[in-house]
Amino acid sequence: MPSILGVIRTMALHIETPLVESRALSMSAGRSVWLKLDALQPSGSFKIRGIGHACETYLARGARRFVSSSGGNAGLAVAYAGRLLGVPVTVVVPETTTDRAKELLALEDAEVVVHGASWQEANAYAQSLIDASDAFLHPFDDPLLWQGHATMIDEVRRSGLVPDAIVLSVGGGGLLSGVVEGLHRNGWSNIPVFAVETEGAASFHEAVKAGHTVELERITSVATSLGAKRVCEKAMHWSKVHSIHSVVVSDHSALSACERFLADHRILVEPACGASLAIAYENAPELEGFRTVLVIVCGGATATVDQIREWAKKCA
Repeated sequence: MPSILGVIRTMALHIETPLVESRALSMSAGRSVWLKLDALQPSGSFKIRGIGHACETYLARGARRFVSSSGGNAGLAVAYAGRLLGVPVTVVVPETTTDRAKELLALEDAEVVVHGASWQEANAYAQSLIDASDAFLHPFDDPLLWQGHATMIDEVRRSGLVPDAIVLSVGGGGLLSGVVEGLHRNGWSNIPVFAVETEGAASFHEAVKAGHTVELERITSVATSLGAKRVCEKAMHWSKVHSIHSVVVSDHSALSACERFLADHRILVEPACGASLAIAYENAPELEGFRTVLVIVCGGATATVDQIREWAKKCA
């Protein structure tokens, strides 16, 4: 008989998440709204799909330590994967990282190094720590991540549901790149995607307007998980060959959606995820003409109810 640990290690590090029709969101949007509940992943977000795949690949190539520069969902996914794979993990986070995030990283046995005032400074320091036996896990810009994130569309395809459109949030573009890759490998290249961001973190929206990636001067949105100043080039590539519609919502809308989703589905998500939920709750005009809409509930592990409500007061 194989050991339980041996059985676990033969499985993917992510789980197949529930796909459910939301009565509350369907009533608000006036159409059938389905949810891919990746907020229920063991690390708290969709990130474990791609990062888990990347960690397993790098381990097979000989990596003996994983290094990340994210104090958010990507860092948590690396820490979770490292613990299950038995690989040490070092996560470099900026000084702005919340105590909650650092506690969650420590809970996964990661070494947490605080350095710099911004992610850019933390990332530069993380890069300086890497030696020949280490693997660096980028939060969003790695083909291995996109391959892993695409598995959520594989799961939707197997379920029998065929959505008319997909709604998802965009930060650095890793989720967008993975979902569109999944659509194409499942023969669904005709299904449009609505890529949602918050005002003050809309790097994809600005890239679409410019026709090429651009760097935002700063991030001013509370949806810090969407806070990539520049989206990856792959996201820009997909915008030119796939039907992707950029949508921007306010912080207030995203935060309100988080509160409503918690009441409706008993699941707490970050404002970055709330941005996608907002266009369904508010029956955004962009959804006109689509009967069956799939929303990727990407999750987020570091926000608390109190924090979301405090942000909401400031946005009122």
